[in-house]
Amino acid sequence: MFIHTLRHRGPDWSGIYQNGVNYLAHQRLAIIDPASGDQPLFNEDKSIVVTVNGEIYNHEELRKGLKNHKFHTGSDCDVIAHLYEEHGENFVDMLDGIFSFVLLDTRDNSFMVARDAVGVTSLYIGWGLDGSLWVSSEMKGLHEDCEHFEAFPPGHLYSSKSGGGFKQWYNPPWFSESIPSMPYEPLAIRSAFEDAVIKRLMTDVPFGVLLSGGLDSSLVASITARHLAGTKAAKRWGPQLHSFCVGLEGSPDLKAGKEVADYLGTVHHEFHFTVQDGIDAIEDVIYHVETYDVTTIRASTPMFLMSRKIKSLGVKMVLSGEGSDEIFGGYLYFHKAPNKQEFHQETCRKIKALHKYDCLRANKATSAFGLEARVPFLDKEFINTAMSLDPESKMIKPEEGRIEKWVLRRAFDDEERPYLPKHILYRQKEQFSDGVGYSWIDGLKAHAAENVNDKMMSNAAHIFPHNTPLTKEAYYYRMIFERFFPQNSARLTVPGGATVACSTAKAVEWDSSWSNNMDPSGRAAIGVHLSAYDGSKVALPLPPHKAIDDMPMMMGQEVVIQT
Repeated sequence: MFIHTLRHRGPDWSGIYQNGVNYLAHQRLAIIDPASGDQPLFNEDKSIVVTVNGEIYNHEELRKGLKNHKFHTGSDCDVIAHLYEEHGENFVDMLDGIFSFVLLDTRDNSFMVARDAVGVTSLYIGWGLDGSLWVSSEMKGLHEDCEHFEAFPPGHLYSSKSGGGFKQWYNPPWFSESIPSMPYEPLAIRSAFEDAVIKRLMTDVPFGVLLSGGLDSSLVASITARHLAGTKAAKRWGPQLHSFCVGLEGSPDLKAGKEVADYLGTVHHEFHFTVQDGIDAIEDVIYHVETYDVTTIRASTPMFLMSRKIKSLGVKMVLSGEGSDEIFGGYLYFHKAPNKQEFHQETCRKIKALHKYDCLRANKATSAFGLEARVPFLDKEFINTAMSLDPESKMIKPEEGRIEKWVLRRAFDDEERPYLPKHILYRQKEQFSDGVGYSWIDGLKAHAAENVNDKMMSNAAHIFPHNTPLTKEAYYYRMIFERFFPQNSARLTVPGGATVACSTAKAVEWDSSWSNNMDPSGRAAIGVHLSAYDGSKVALPLPPHKAIDDMPMMMGQEVVIQT
């Protein structure tokens, strides 16, 4: 049953393994070694069994350290069973990549489960009344069989050897939220991010980049286009990069995306949708993305529609720009950060919560059609580099020409070999749900108002006592979610709390006026966004290059059952 439920994530191959009362099942999306990398994967004598969703970017380097081992496939994930043989459960931090995996050791009937550092891949764990334990890449693989289930925490492993408890394997210096002091070096940021993008060009299937024309996706596309020639992917599929953009007719993203594509010389694919197209897809989006969070649904819907089109072109993997705003304080509400300590701590909170928001969206909206999204900004090494910066260098100071994500923009501001046109490099932040067209959110609100009346809202606290919806739009999404996932465990997986322009509840305290304008759209950042809801504007002119120079440098899925 669960195999069919999750087949959309891995339509290329189905695999199942049983040993006594233990079952491992897998739906494969073949990206590396499509011919022989079917799962489950094994060690030499097949005593260690692994199912994994993800990509291990340093697998070739890891294989060199496993010279006494024989590999059955060319899959990047084949190293996991052999690393376990050599190092026991302490090998997880050696993996450079994104992953959720289940490993069964048939020698003593023990097992372990692990999830990548910040939760780029999705994973859930649940418990049945009969003593069974279940693990799945999506909630819908558990909710009919488990008495309780929850999101598997990122950066953790679960081991039967330690009595079934969670153990945190990812604990970098920034996790403590103490204030770092490393001086800003633009070339260090540039080099670290280029490395993160280049390692993600590892593929044996056609791929492309998502290109909204904003800073983050444009940098990913620029670096990919610059370094694609000479890679194995280019030799197999050609040196010209394909790019993809979605939006309402005349939207900011479509215009900017086309301009960047023309500048980089990509084969550009532009997909249009209408507000009605999006509204018609809302139920499918909520079923696949498994949330009732307003901003996630707003942004997931265009991405969901675009993923369907991309997959129809034969593309199976895309690079995307998620994570930059959390690392560099790119959301517009960061303009109001009172000091560098608050700024840094908010970035830490945002990264830790990514698995509930943008990672969840990027993973599930694409996986709905068997498409994999890779996110270089969430590379472990790049995060460590960027989060080691003195946060004073990230602070937004428009009077000095420092807009949001100034340190990233400055790092790629190269006069001799420009990465991007200057006005794109310094384009104001647009949240994805805004950039596809401002009428998208306005249309969603109008549709919700037609389906949720004032009387329903007056009873909202009684109907939905947990995370009570405060708007008709939130109430509308919640009704759909509860129809698909009625269990209390399901509703507890979705975050709540006050937010403005995607802030955490803590950051709402930065500006008292925000409490009267609680909306996750970037346009709710009154006094900051150039198209703020109330018309308030703050001019953020493109800083002249000299002024900048003069500033001081500061997929598949798996299920295991244990009974």
